[in-house]
Amino acid sequence: MQLGETLLVGSFPLLPAGLDFLEQAASLALRSHERFPVLEISLLVTDDEQLRDLNHRFMGIDAVTDVLSFPAGEIDPDSQALYLGDVALSLPRAAAQAEAGDHALQSELQLLVVHGVLHLSGYDHANTDQKEHMWEVQAAILSQLGSPLLYPLES
Repeated sequence: MQLGETLLVGSFPLLPAGLDFLEQAASLALRSHERFPVLEISLLVTDDEQLRDLNHRFMGIDAVTDVLSFPAGEIDPDSQALYLGDVALSLPRAAAQAEAGDHALQSELQLLVVHGVLHLSGYDHANTDQKEHMWEVQAAILSQLGSPLLYPLES
């Protein structure tokens, strides 16, 4: 399974060295798509200002958020790669949530990546049943990663 590029926008001294832990989180969340030999997503790690702008422009919500997902679901006719879409997350927001929850930034970032990829895969939490199912799948993936964090703070 291949993943697309990870794009870092800005300088983030808080970001743990290396991004392998984010790729591992995304890979586990993508396992449900095993019929496609190549899966691609884009991961944008940015700041609150850009997440707020994306949230306003594409979701109509003028507020900062921690993670956004933009599903694509397109198959490249040449490579047969399934491009699921884009996940954008705010590193400053993730750092603040990690501090508020008294856990490692790496755990928070893994949660946000898994959460975003699950949205690309069709999961949602618009109602109680959907939320329970998504949280269950999310918790199982995070548990496989060895993360002590299984649910968002505002669950």
